[in-house]
Amino acid sequence: MNRYDGDVLNGNWRRPRVVPELPATRDLVVEDAETGFCGAVVRCEKVPGGPTVTLEDRHGRLRAFPLGPGFLVDGSPVILVRPSTTNGGNPLRRTASGSVAVADARARVALESRIYVEGRHDAELVEKVWGDDLRVEGVVVELLDGVDHLADCLADFGPGPQRRVGVLVDHLVAGSKESRVATSVTEGPFGRHVLVVGHPFIDVWEAVKPGCLGIEAWPVVPRGTSWKHGVCRELGWPHDTQADLARAWQHILSRVTSYDDLEPALLGRVEELIDFVTVTG
Repeated sequence: MNRYDGDVLNGNWRRPRVVPELPATRDLVVEDAETGFCGAVVRCEKVPGGPTVTLEDRHGRLRAFPLGPGFLVDGSPVILVRPSTTNGGNPLRRTASGSVAVADARARVALESRIYVEGRHDAELVEKVWGDDLRVEGVVVELLDGVDHLADCLADFGPGPQRRVGVLVDHLVAGSKESRVATSVTEGPFGRHVLVVGHPFIDVWEAVKPGCLGIEAWPVVPRGTSWKHGVCRELGWPHDTQADLARAWQHILSRVTSYDDLEPALLGRVEELIDFVTVTG
C-alpha cells in the first residue's frame, strides 16, 4: 500500500476547480444557489444593470437573477451564459424590449387582467417597446385619462385573484397627488390585486433618453408653466397648439427603437407590471 494514495497534494493541486458554463436555454431547470428558488428558464434579457435570466417555478412565479455564476443544475454548480444568438445559422429576432421574439406566434386571447396607463402617450410608448411581448402574453393596456379616474375604473373593473390590475403612474414621488392616490388604492378593498408603480418624471416624454434627440438633457421648465409647452419652447419647436404638441411627441416617439432608448426608471416599472398581471392567484 502506498501511504500517499489519496493525498490532497498528490497530482496538480494548484489547478483551480473549473465550473462549467451552460447556455440558459428556454425550459432548462436550474436553482439559484443563494435563495433556493428553482424554476425553468423563461427568458434571458439585456437590461441596464447587466444581463438577467428569468425563472418560472412550478407555481407560476417569476423571478429574475443576474446571469453568471451561482446556479445549480442537478445539484452541480454551473455558470449560466446567454444562449447562442443563432438558430441553424439564422439570427434570433428580438423584440424592442430585448426579449427573444416568438416566431409565427399569434396573439393570445386577452387575459382578464389589465394594465392601466395615464395617457395616450404612455400607451403609445409601451406599445412601441413592449407591444410584441404584451400580445404574446395576452395583456391589454387601457387608458385612464388621468390618475384621478383610477378609483372609479377599479370599482367598475372589480379586480380579483384572476383579474389583476397594474397601473403605471407619471411623477410618482413622495408628497405628490399621484402618491396619495396610489396609497389610497393599495389600502383599499382591491389592494391585494392591484399594483401601482410609477416613474419620477413629470411626463413620460422625459423617460426617453435625451441623447436620442441629440440633446444633453431635457430642459428645466419653470413651475407654473405647462411642461410640454415649456419643453417645446426651450427646444425651439412649435408649441402654440395641441397639434404642435402632437407633432413633437411623434418626433420623440420616432427616435425610440428599443428599450435601450428609455430610462431605467421606466423600464423596470413596466417589466414589474407585466410580471404582476401575468401571474394569477
